[in-house]
Amino acid sequence: MAIDMNKVAGNHSQQLDNIKLKSQNANQTVKQQTVQSQAQSEASSKPQVKDSVSLTQQAQQLHKIKDKLTNTSSIDQEKVESIRKAIAAGDYKVDPQKLAANLAKFEGDLSKIF
Repeated sequence: MAIDMNKVAGNHSQQLDNIKLKSQNANQTVKQQTVQSQAQSEASSKPQVKDSVSLTQQAQQLHKIKDKLTNTSSIDQEKVESIRKAIAAGDYKVDPQKLAANLAKFEGDLSKIF
């Protein structure tokens, strides 16, 4: 009875090839995991970028105006009472020239702000 050595060696050869292929696949998987792990550690070691806000010049001016308004007393109670009494007595008179001049001045002041 003759034994064909090629068949015996061929089976072992296929088994060795399968083992080599599995080993290569395992090595490739380990390498991919290592690369992913390194990428994650590099990403986590980088400093985080912080958000920032910048205001336009107009917004800064509005903020300054708001601060000035909150820090000043806007009502002169004595003047209010004197006008109230004059209106009640019928003595309050409006000077149209002065009113127009004040309105024009107010609009001019607003145009400087905006």
